[in-house]
Amino acid sequence: MQIRSALIALALSGLCLASAADSKSVSIFNGHDLTGWTGNPQMWSVEDGAITGRSTIEHPVEINTFLVYQAPVKNFELRAKFLLRGESANSGIQYRSKYFDESIWSVGGYQADMDVVNRYTGMLYEERGRGIVVKPGERIRIGPLKDNGKPQLDPIGEPTDPAVLKAAIHAGEWNEIVILVEGNHHRHYVNGVLTAEAYDTDPAKSASSGLLALQLHRGPPMIAQFKDITLTTLP
Repeated sequence: MQIRSALIALALSGLCLASAADSKSVSIFNGHDLTGWTGNPQMWSVEDGAITGRSTIEHPVEINTFLVYQAPVKNFELRAKFLLRGESANSGIQYRSKYFDESIWSVGGYQADMDVVNRYTGMLYEERGRGIVVKPGERIRIGPLKDNGKPQLDPIGEPTDPAVLKAAIHAGEWNEIVILVEGNHHRHYVNGVLTAEAYDTDPAKSASSGLLALQLHRGPPMIAQFKDITLTTLP
């Protein structure tokens, strides 16, 4: 089972690379300052060559806050390395999202989730929306909301083996995440392993373009860092 899941992840990763082969990748973080990004200056800075979101006892995050990239995204491949610190550290990369309150950098929409204990890392979450839509390792077709207000979720293939996921993600270390989005097809990878795949077929809730942003989650003091961020725009 583990070998089969690993081969599936490797094959999908190859598709990911092939999709972007003819497109140009650009760095969207210069490694020195936050040029091209906007967020709360009390929370976001550059430390040791990495974008750093930091909350403290003196400056807590009471509502999830975001560092927002200057240009919207549609179809794309995003690559980044991330590192989380703090007992309850939680973060994520928003995409095809929108402002809920621009004055406090409050954003909602699709999110590639991540947390320090790797309970959620790599899953597809919808901030200020449908919540958890694809749990870690799942491959799902997302349909319209049912009478109970929850989306219709139908498996589209064998999930990534939990043991493969656990072995792939390294707590307390730098990990690489890849987000590949083409039309209504979403794929997330962490360290080359497929952590979420979805086709969002709900015409009322799906989004075709929107903001790209990094999250600093509310809660106890924590640090979320990102570096080596490249964006490839796809047709």
